[in-house]
Amino acid sequence: MDTVSGLTDDLTITAEGETLTQQHTVDEIRTVWVGPENIVSTLLHYKTLSSKPFEFLFDLCGVDERSRAGKLISLTADFTIVYTLLSFERNQFLRIKVGLTGNYPSVPSISGLWPNANWYEREIYDMFGIVFSGHPNLRRILMPLTWEGHPLRKEHPARATEMGQFKLWDEKEDREQEALQFKPEDWGLKRKSDDADFMFLNLGPQHPGTHGVLRIILQLDGEDIVDAVPDIGFHHRGAEKMGERQSWHTYIPYTDRIDYLGGVMNNLAYLLAVEKLANITVPDRVKTMRVMLCEFFRIASHLVWYGTFAQDLGQLSPVFYMFTDREKIFDVVEAITGGRMHPNWFRIGGVSQDLPQGWDKLVSDFIAYFPKRLREYHQMVMRNSIFKARTVGIGIYTVQEAIDWGVTGPGLRACGFGWDFRKKQPYSGYENFDFDIPVAQNGDCYDRAVVRVEEMWQSLRIIEQCLKNMPAGDYKADHPLTTPPIKKHTMEDIETLITHFLNVSWGPVIPAGEAMSCIEATKGANAYYLISDGNTSPYRVRVRTPSFPHMQMLPYISKGYTVADLLSILGSMDYVLADIDR
Repeated sequence: MDTVSGLTDDLTITAEGETLTQQHTVDEIRTVWVGPENIVSTLLHYKTLSSKPFEFLFDLCGVDERSRAGKLISLTADFTIVYTLLSFERNQFLRIKVGLTGNYPSVPSISGLWPNANWYEREIYDMFGIVFSGHPNLRRILMPLTWEGHPLRKEHPARATEMGQFKLWDEKEDREQEALQFKPEDWGLKRKSDDADFMFLNLGPQHPGTHGVLRIILQLDGEDIVDAVPDIGFHHRGAEKMGERQSWHTYIPYTDRIDYLGGVMNNLAYLLAVEKLANITVPDRVKTMRVMLCEFFRIASHLVWYGTFAQDLGQLSPVFYMFTDREKIFDVVEAITGGRMHPNWFRIGGVSQDLPQGWDKLVSDFIAYFPKRLREYHQMVMRNSIFKARTVGIGIYTVQEAIDWGVTGPGLRACGFGWDFRKKQPYSGYENFDFDIPVAQNGDCYDRAVVRVEEMWQSLRIIEQCLKNMPAGDYKADHPLTTPPIKKHTMEDIETLITHFLNVSWGPVIPAGEAMSCIEATKGANAYYLISDGNTSPYRVRVRTPSFPHMQMLPYISKGYTVADLLSILGSMDYVLADIDR
């Protein structure tokens, strides 16, 4: 890490003329350090740059630096807050870091700059105990309010077996029940207006319209929504914490279970970051196989959304037809990978085995079969008058509002902004494929559906190109961190034997550094920010999921609508609870 001097680059000089300290990272994202007292003014400076501003708060996370091996000599911080910004005009990320000292440090809140910072700051407070001064309602968000400790601190146990036997005595049960009681005053909500008493209604956490264990407390004036408070965390399983105790290799199947409808897409987002850290270049055949499987899962995920969205609005038949077609996709996936919903087929530097004989016929048959079905579904759902009445003009937001709240994926493109990471920052060879980015204009529930339906057509185009242009070559990289030495060579010298044994038992030792990868997943931008301190496990795993900021926007876009409209809005968001809670 060094101090940048003599540069006129507007990414290293603040509005006050202060020269920032720059850090080199493996992913080559511009990374600068700033003091906590200057963080708000610095972020405001980058957000409002006269030329090509960084207007999008992409992610915000914390790092417990206290146990990090070989950390930067000039880094004396106990904790780091990492702000990741995105400039659409520059097509560039910017990473800003703040070092904090002390056991429970404090830093100014930026929820006044970006509304989506609210939940990110609550998450850091929950996981690390770091206080954000000026935050409107700093309280736990993923853990229960009664939880003791902060799970992503290094001293917090990683396994339940380290915490002693669980006992639920009467006093504890009473305390837990009391914590579940919703008090409107805690959220700045009034119990009545000048002419009416408000009703507070629990929607969920066991409600078919929430698609999982999600609780939304609604403030109602009659049937009209005055405000809403999403209560998340019921599905939190500590995915990031688990990454710190798994090897780089054995963590791969855990990623499947985050957006559990996205299948191998979760693996890809993680592996791209690992491969950056290890400087691994995969063969073209691997890139194409990965793209083909990802697009199959994009269709499979969209079919789940399509059928359940129609079901939420009163149309029962489509969900049965669409789940049947999803099973046809899983038949292809199973023939290729051996798995279905969670194939766990991708590996560091490649895939687990080559394509089997006959894969091309299976893919070809599906490509011939599915277009007719998509046209039938369009007539059945998208042209249905009741479906239109429940979705057109409901849950509208503009491009600027989407950017302010951190919306990505189909929800952003439905406003008319054609941003797709497969096109803007291509990965895994997407730059070699011919496909279009569907956009709509109105930003309502119906247009979010229009975009996803068209995306399935584009995924078919990509899969067909994979079928016709599958490169020859190996299915894994020839790299020592991905492939153990050939077995017969282990009998010839002790060094090769040791290397083979360690690679198989411990897994690879990834070089120290940090890197982020970002892909266009089924629900929006999915990113993994990994820190290695040169060990067999990641030091820090940060998972940036699209559903987390999307759900945060729910109160903003549901005010003034009815409870029935809320189900339309929820269905059009296409979220997954594990993608929110991790």
